[in-house]
Amino acid sequence: MEDELGATLIERGSRPVRLTDAGRLFFDQAVQVLDRVEEMGSMMRRLREIERTRFSIGFVASTLYGYLPEVIRRFRAARPDTEIVLLELTTLEQLAALKEGRIDVGFGRIELNDPAIDRVLLRNEKLSAALPLTHKAASRMGSLKLEDLAGDTLVVYPRTPRPSFADQVLELYRARGIKPRAVHEVRELQTALGLVAADSGVCLVPASVERLRRDNVVYRALDEPGAVSPVLMSTRKGDKSPDLALILRSVREMYRKAGIVFGA
Repeated sequence: MEDELGATLIERGSRPVRLTDAGRLFFDQAVQVLDRVEEMGSMMRRLREIERTRFSIGFVASTLYGYLPEVIRRFRAARPDTEIVLLELTTLEQLAALKEGRIDVGFGRIELNDPAIDRVLLRNEKLSAALPLTHKAASRMGSLKLEDLAGDTLVVYPRTPRPSFADQVLELYRARGIKPRAVHEVRELQTALGLVAADSGVCLVPASVERLRRDNVVYRALDEPGAVSPVLMSTRKGDKSPDLALILRSVREMYRKAGIVFGA
């Protein structure tokens, strides 16, 4: 290196070995260059993170027991370089998040009109009754009528914000003139099923929630006209993103294979 630079870098006769003035200058410059290389590496890593596409999905908890996980798996396979962010939000919260740009699509269950939001009905999902193991109807096979639950304490969720799935269930009771013994409002689905397991009431849930097995909880189909919960996909008004088109295409394909009519 000294031959290449044409300068002496080390005082060879000294003990310990010391750098010459030229050596110290060369060393200082080399340290700065190495620091700069490390800084450039960090800059490149940050740039890659910034350039990576991010796609945010809002969802209500009950949709996780339906087809949403498969939609996400298909999306990941088709967009491996896209970072997917999942946020559990009520339908009402999803609308605000869409308008604020915090999510790109939302999957909810409440029909709320907003001029800034486009809604697509994916399907109407039937409701089931979640019963404690000790309930008089738990040992019966087949479907139930809502009147079979008259007089039971009704557990609904979520407590806030409203309107929510809880209001859909309460309206179903009101429309048929059926009064529960009491109404217990809780924050989330898991809590509601926990109370059912504790023999503290009954709860109406989307049929796909039956995949969530809980000790001391049995599910029975609800044979009641209009006892359905819509699954709705919400996007910003006029958003023609190819990612949204991919999601809708995936949903249609899965529904077709499962024999589910899209939008019905």
